Amino acid sequence: MVTGSAAIPPVFVLSTGRCGSTMVSDILNLHPRVLSLSEFFSFIGTGSFRRRRTTGDRMWGFYSRQQNRTRLMLRERYEELAYPVDDPGVRFTLADVPPILCATLPHLTDRPDALFDELDPIVRSQPRQPPAAHFRHLFEWLCGRLDRSVWVERSGGSLLFGSRLLREFPDARVIHVYRDGRETAISMSRHYLFRMIVATMRRLRLWGMDATSSMSRGRSWDRISPWLELFTSAFLDPDKLPYDRLTLRDFGTFWSGMIERGHLMFGHFPPERLLNVRFEDVQAEPEAHVRRLIRFIDRGLEDESWVQKAVVVPRRTSSKFERLGSDEQAELTEVCRPGLERLGYPL
Repeated sequence: MVTGSAAIPPVFVLSTGRCGSTMVSDILNLHPRVLSLSEFFSFIGTGSFRRRRTTGDRMWGFYSRQQNRTRLMLRERYEELAYPVDDPGVRFTLADVPPILCATLPHLTDRPDALFDELDPIVRSQPRQPPAAHFRHLFEWLCGRLDRSVWVERSGGSLLFGSRLLREFPDARVIHVYRDGRETAISMSRHYLFRMIVATMRRLRLWGMDATSSMSRGRSWDRISPWLELFTSAFLDPDKLPYDRLTLRDFGTFWSGMIERGHLMFGHFPPERLLNVRFEDVQAEPEAHVRRLIRFIDRGLEDESWVQKAVVVPRRTSSKFERLGSDEQAELTEVCRPGLERLGYPL
């Protein structure tokens, strides 16, 4: 049974979200030796990390039973949902589809229910140990079961919790995917989950907690973020958030804060541990950047037949920023300026 992650260090694809990380996940999922774990931590959350040690039974609960986080993500039919909840005769509905079945397992196999059943005793049999050890065992078991050599996890908006992942997986490397922040902010403003996140942060500011600013202050965000999800799930009604007060300025500020957060997390990493992937570059030269991706993960995984399949995944997109009025463009550029300068985008 192959558990190649011992030979090839694992990888996290970290991003702000709405910037092409799904494209990267889909490209890697075509590779016969890469275990592309899509939206694993998005749907499951990082709540399990609050316990120093936990049992296999408890971990299976995280994978198999919806928590408030999952229910919130499914309210507006999150586009990453891959389980066919509307098909007649399916085992699970939108109300009870397990977090690990929302996207991760359907991304890996056309028989996700069967793989879900296989995992049940495997996960439950694990001893009491740190959550990261449970996750690592799960990912390596999937590598072996599906004959893959390395696992790569990608969750949208993962810069929000990436520092925790890198602490728990100190051997992991990073593929940082990013896009012009002005385009990203516009996309976020039209996406339910990001509207909910930014509206929540706006509400918290009224209570004296500036979560957006804390993203650029290192340990300040690390102290806040583990409790932010728990707090908001328990006390904030998503239907009563100030969505009507949100502006593109809010989303641009949020994006720029996330970019600074990423720089604090991995800006000091050496080239062998960090690959920066600019969305626009992949669109312009897909073959060159597909090859960069796999060479970063492991040169031994280069595969010409995969390259030819992968290069058709990137799609050209039109600019939404260019459709804004000149005043809106100027204001959005100004709030995005710190992140744009950090990433080398022209202003």
